[in-house]
Amino acid sequence: MRVNKELGMRIRYLRTSKKWSIEDLALEANVNKNYLSDLERGVRNPTVRVLTEIANALEISLEELFKGIGTN
Repeated sequence: MRVNKELGMRIRYLRTSKKWSIEDLALEANVNKNYLSDLERGVRNPTVRVLTEIANALEISLEELFKGIGTN
């Protein structure tokens, strides 16, 4: 579960770096905002499709999305 929390914090960091709300990212990634909120809190297990949509919306690679996760 720790990886889910780290991934959620990473998504939140990347989203806020763009000064986007959860609604902004949800719209760009075509993901439900409540689902995205759950992802950011680490309570969901996202699919590869959802992660790809989020990375595309943020204009980064999946590799960049996972940067630093699970390395501690």
